[in-house]
Amino acid sequence: MADTRQRLIDGAIETIRTHGLTGTTARSIAATAEVNQALVFYHFGTVHDLLQAACLAATQARVELFAERLDQITDLRQLLSLGRALHTEESAQGNVMVLAQLLAGAQTDPKLAEATAASLRLWITPIERALTRLLTGSPVSELIDTAGLARAVSAGFIGLELYEGVDPDGATAALDALDRLAVLIEVMDDLGPVALRALRGKLRKKTR
Repeated sequence: MADTRQRLIDGAIETIRTHGLTGTTARSIAATAEVNQALVFYHFGTVHDLLQAACLAATQARVELFAERLDQITDLRQLLSLGRALHTEESAQGNVMVLAQLLAGAQTDPKLAEATAASLRLWITPIERALTRLLTGSPVSELIDTAGLARAVSAGFIGLELYEGVDPDGATAALDALDRLAVLIEVMDDLGPVALRALRGKLRKKTR
């Protein structure tokens, strides 16, 4: 029973990957999963409910692997390097295509939007945890809303994944710019105590 349910979830993701959201029907999912079409409705009630479950389950599986690697990084440049590696892996597996389809469908489908947002939060949580750890003690930590930054980073990488399809060089340049920003933050962290106090003072004045 559990195996059939998982086959349907995997089949739904693969069907989106190969046929797009509009081509993802009970018939096409069942054909991909190599099960009887009636089992879609037996296990999930509707195709829509299956898509929601598939969206969350597929993301959870990817995040678990990512979170383990994320906990091992020690600086922002390593975080960006991991982001690049993740981007390459997701593109190679066709997951960028799936994400693009889900985001497009979510614009007019509130229930799909809810499931897609929940999936994105699965990515955001470990990223926020890593940023909080990496920025603790940094001069910029007092000025940054880490929760907001985690969402900005996630949104930025999603945008770059989609953007790369039309402008690969531009996407690479954007990632390189983020690398240089990480280097700048590291340089700030290495300032002596006097310079660090002066920098913190200026940063506070700029944000008032």
